[in-house]
Amino acid sequence: MVCVVILVRAMIPDELKNEITLTKTSKNTANAEYFSAFDNEDTLTVTLKAPREAGISSPYAEFYRDDDNERFELFFTWTGRDKRDPYKETYTLVIKTSNICRFNGKEYASGLFYYSIVINSAYGRYRISRRYDSYSPRIENADDPYDAFQLTVYEKVYAPVKGFSGGIMYHIFVDRFCKGGNFPIRQDALLNEDWENGVPQYASERGGFVENNMFFGGTLKGVESKLDYLASLGVNIIYLSPIFEAYSNHKYDTGRYDRVDAMFGGDGALEDLIKSASQKGIKIILDMVFNHTGSDSMYFNKKGRYDTLGAYQSKESPYYGWYDFESYPDRYRCWWGVDILPAVRTEEKSYDRYINGEDGIVKKYLKKGVSGYRLDVADELSPIFLENLTSAVKSENPNALIIGEVWEDASCKIAYDKRRRYFRGRQIDSVMNYPLRQGIIEFVKNKNNSALFKASVTLYQNYPKFVSDNLMNFLGTHDTERILTVLGTDGEEGMSADLLARYKMSESQRKKALEMLKNAYVLLAFMPGIPCIYYGDEAGMEGFRDPFNRMPYIWGREDASLISHYRKIGKIRREHEAFCSGYYKVIEGTPQGVFCFLRIGESEKIAVCVNCGTEGYLLNISGESLNDGKRQSSFDIPCGSYDIILQS
Repeated sequence: MVCVVILVRAMIPDELKNEITLTKTSKNTANAEYFSAFDNEDTLTVTLKAPREAGISSPYAEFYRDDDNERFELFFTWTGRDKRDPYKETYTLVIKTSNICRFNGKEYASGLFYYSIVINSAYGRYRISRRYDSYSPRIENADDPYDAFQLTVYEKVYAPVKGFSGGIMYHIFVDRFCKGGNFPIRQDALLNEDWENGVPQYASERGGFVENNMFFGGTLKGVESKLDYLASLGVNIIYLSPIFEAYSNHKYDTGRYDRVDAMFGGDGALEDLIKSASQKGIKIILDMVFNHTGSDSMYFNKKGRYDTLGAYQSKESPYYGWYDFESYPDRYRCWWGVDILPAVRTEEKSYDRYINGEDGIVKKYLKKGVSGYRLDVADELSPIFLENLTSAVKSENPNALIIGEVWEDASCKIAYDKRRRYFRGRQIDSVMNYPLRQGIIEFVKNKNNSALFKASVTLYQNYPKFVSDNLMNFLGTHDTERILTVLGTDGEEGMSADLLARYKMSESQRKKALEMLKNAYVLLAFMPGIPCIYYGDEAGMEGFRDPFNRMPYIWGREDASLISHYRKIGKIRREHEAFCSGYYKVIEGTPQGVFCFLRIGESEKIAVCVNCGTEGYLLNISGESLNDGKRQSSFDIPCGSYDIILQS
């Protein structure tokens, strides 16, 4: 008989795992434990503490540098026993950010890295890596799959933008917000005069062609007439959908960048709006569409309506190099194959100069008093174009805000097989926060707080703090279903376009959705970044996908209770500096239907707790409720409600 003895080394006990801690400090960045993005002149100190019983030895960090696909190791140094707890051993790793950006004999100003920490212990070899459901690190067998920590090193090129994050943004689809003035209607445009009950043009099948030449008559003068209303919501930024001359009502098919559409009131109406808004402390940012133009534009001129020589008409056109023709003139590269939207080669020098030059479009509107830009489909703009655009903006107004439309985590985004470098120092200030929208919806609708934890904590760790402070946080846009409809229905599957155009929620659906929306806005308003209200969401407007989410504003039929809630939350936000620039930390250990977090400012710390569960939740925290002014040591948060607590 042959006796085979198999030796199995015991796993490291959970009680020891729980005592292994990893902390991070920084020379230049306060509260470095909340972040994984640092400037290229910083020094990070990573401290590993472990109980002596774990038998830790020779810990090191395994790094992967994304820029050149190289792997390298950095070793910790044993620094003795913890003075407060002599039963713990302490190891430190000092990382100079400039050093890890040096490779192939060259020094680079930025870099993207991934790393985990490997430890040898009395119980075997283990790896410390990232978790998405807790601030505590994950400690598993070294050979198991793992999620690496991310580290971004950025170049300090421009000063962080100030003056936006303390307020609220309001997103206006101009044609559908408010009428005002008496401006000419284009001959080939259709005017729908039924503001209260009219329905926009729509295709019978999703994705079908729509002429989009029906207008309801909203103008920039109409926006100007509602500035007091917007100010009452706490709004300090108006984000306008495209306003430049174009055939369609949505204006994403730019006809010419150098002229505000006459049906919206022309350049004069924009200048008046900027002046009036400024007097009320409200900034204006414009939606800029630079990755494509309209085929019916002065640059492409497929219909021949402009007196310019367009790229479609002649290869001798000064705009010919802006476009990619596969077979001239009728086959050309388009945005997502839509032939009325020919794609632009943003790396083309003449186009770059036209937009970003000294006398270009970008500077033209900044000189008029615009305070920044939202960049449509930023992923499709070339890196050099983005860098030149940012340089042009900052040279004209260092405090102008540039926000990119990016739907995913923009710190490590790969688009068209290339890693994007949005936050490496030379491109844009921040982005639209689509992941947060999904996290909030998942929480308030399905009681899943882990999804919101991951959506918020992951991004706020991955992004530089100045990026997070200026994130565009939203629950709805012109590209998404109305948030009230999302919360109150199971979606549009199986519905015809005719039904979608006239669909209204039942009374019970709407009541439930309104309760969820109030909680959703509390979360949105107090997260890092700038809460952005899509016009009419605060009034209780409904609507499925485009164009049913773009109905005219329901003036005179608003939900007064919902607007009152938005005003209340806006007032609280304005009054506390912690919501402007404070740090963010989730309070862990709450049940699935409860989400609580802290905003920690220089002079105050505020707890926000939202209970979407089925039972009440007792939050043990001392402070004063900003809802009713009561000071308590603990707060009972009934199901379906929230509280905001200024801590002692």
